[in-house]
Amino acid sequence: MSEIVSCLSIDREVARRRSAVADEWRDRDAVVLIGSGGLIFRPGRDDSAYRFEAHSEYFYLTDRNLPDRVLAFDPDHGWVDFVAPVTTSDRLWSGTPAGESEGPTTDVLEGWLQARSARVRTWLGSPPVGARIDEELTEELRFGLSRVRRVKDAVELARMRAAQQATRASFAVALPLLREGVSEREVQIELEAEAFRRGAEAMAYDTIVGGGTNSAVLHCAPTARRFRAGELVLIDAGAQFCGYASDITRTFPVGEHLDELQRELHAIVHRAERTAIEQCRAGIEWRDVHLAAALVIAEGLVAFGLLRGRPDSLVESGAVWLFFPHGIGHLVGLGVRDAGGTPLRERRHDPKPYPNLRINLPLESGMVATVEPGIYFVPAILEDPDSRRAHRGNVDWGRVDRMLDFGGIRIEDNVLVTDDGCEVITADVPLPE
Repeated sequence: MSEIVSCLSIDREVARRRSAVADEWRDRDAVVLIGSGGLIFRPGRDDSAYRFEAHSEYFYLTDRNLPDRVLAFDPDHGWVDFVAPVTTSDRLWSGTPAGESEGPTTDVLEGWLQARSARVRTWLGSPPVGARIDEELTEELRFGLSRVRRVKDAVELARMRAAQQATRASFAVALPLLREGVSEREVQIELEAEAFRRGAEAMAYDTIVGGGTNSAVLHCAPTARRFRAGELVLIDAGAQFCGYASDITRTFPVGEHLDELQRELHAIVHRAERTAIEQCRAGIEWRDVHLAAALVIAEGLVAFGLLRGRPDSLVESGAVWLFFPHGIGHLVGLGVRDAGGTPLRERRHDPKPYPNLRINLPLESGMVATVEPGIYFVPAILEDPDSRRAHRGNVDWGRVDRMLDFGGIRIEDNVLVTDDGCEVITADVPLPE
């Protein structure tokens, strides 16, 4: 991988994170327990567990990815790591990484809590079954932790860049396979194999490969369907490195070049993405980034002849959402959707201003977000009688009917917000010619 972060710098960043979170929690006189989570065994296959990943709140504050751990915070005495007892059987079957068994064990956690019984306490991360949870306090504590997590530190950015490099290499392997007769599943296999060869520990999410009409399925699981000449293939994939994700989408033709209709619609999506990325700077509201992209798509679809009306009225009426039915993106980092689900305190009960926004926050320097506009022809949406009645004057439904098998186009990049603008950290993954 391109950047190596020393253990010393990781330890320093973990200490800094804990200090910052403690500052966020300083007004709450509470004992906080953060669980890593436990193994989940496959139903009917109790000797086989799913791949374990510690809860992101625990991992962020420990940089450890092991089950059955608890990180405890006492406002008077700071942080204590409680580790799972290691048995002879554990050592026989799984081994024990050096240093991971050091520290007090979870066997003594109850006694530690009894000594603090006068304090209110609650859980974050993955609490054990039956744990006492103060819902209101937990919500407030999570607000503070998420606020710290949203701004990425040097360790996190190095890991995200490493994940991006593995993803870039995997796309380069996949592109020559986009030819007639190759299946979606075959592309997935080769793409993921290359990501692992380039250092990925896992894929950050289930790889999406959709050809033809499947390119309009937002989260299309690759199938045995084989590509046909001239159709579109949408690939949405990302490697994961040390818990940190990359998330990239490109849409390519089966063949050397986009045809005229594909090229025109791809250009609209690309223009919407560039416009949205230009908005990405500290202090800008995320909903305004979304609106900027939606207006470009509305304007482009009017010029294309699919929509009728002013772009702003097409956004307000919802006509543009028929073809752009998802939010412009989400925060990415420790996991493919990272610390964005918690809104600002003053917005916690506000309705979302636009369909399917993943976050409703102003951008800050150090945040990393995906920007991923798209145009899709989804029969389930476009053949709905209520939608046709509601937008009968805004949409050329005859043309829609002729394009129901077109599929979809999405372009997605990962954008780091900086003090003076932004950096597209996935810009070296190519677009179709």
